[in-house]
Amino acid sequence: MNKLILTILMIALYGCSTEQIKSNYATSYTPVSIDHTPQAAASHQLRHHSTLRMNNHDASNEIAQQEQLLPRIARYIKQGVASWYGPGFHGKKTATGEIFDMYAMTAAHKTLPIPSYAQVTNLENHRSIIVRVNDRGPFVRNREMDLSYGAAKILDMAQDGTGAIEIKAISPSQALPQLQQIAASQEQEVYLQIGSFGSVKKAMKLKNKIAAYDLPEPDIRPSTYKKSTLYKVQMGPINSTTTANQLNEQLARIGITDTQFVTETKQSQSSRVTM
Repeated sequence: MNKLILTILMIALYGCSTEQIKSNYATSYTPVSIDHTPQAAASHQLRHHSTLRMNNHDASNEIAQQEQLLPRIARYIKQGVASWYGPGFHGKKTATGEIFDMYAMTAAHKTLPIPSYAQVTNLENHRSIIVRVNDRGPFVRNREMDLSYGAAKILDMAQDGTGAIEIKAISPSQALPQLQQIAASQEQEVYLQIGSFGSVKKAMKLKNKIAAYDLPEPDIRPSTYKKSTLYKVQMGPINSTTTANQLNEQLARIGITDTQFVTETKQSQSSRVTM
């Protein structure tokens, strides 16, 4: 009889301990809220930060996820004040991990997806450009966007430092025809930029990776400011949306998804880097 009572007690105690373990295990997965507000971002002293990237990600899934965002941001239109940034950040990393080129048509925004495209209009002179959002900022109150120096110059805002603008989010397919119109008016062409580096060796490594898969061979274009040189890996010129889509699909298969459309003067042999 005593053995039977002891056995029942042991079973009861075991059941209680099991319930306690399950309860503790469940509470260890309580979701944690992370503050992504602009005020929290402003607390960081540096504008630029690197991002953690997984080498085994599925490039096609990543593109699909980005495409799903487009309907949500397509209605984004906002007016406000823009400023610009340039020499102090030229050659440093942006929030996408790309190297910032102060002459490229790029911008920093607090909430728009990165990377994404936007049409920016100077409300004073009604000039418009297409920029690629590849950075976070500005971290100053009452500012909607930080433009690259090159973008601000085309909008005629570089001298004043700030200006009233309208921001309209657009898809890459919408961006390309407008970039082609802008490029044609300035005797330029549109290229697909695959990466930019402060080291020619890194640029050559990317170029050789693409060549190994029998894709169209990219060119390396150097861009020098003072003593700093960026080496931009580009394919093109791009003459149609179909061509751009085909190149992006081919590049995505080998894990290259961070591309952008850029306007450049037509490349001569002297402007290319060969090794």
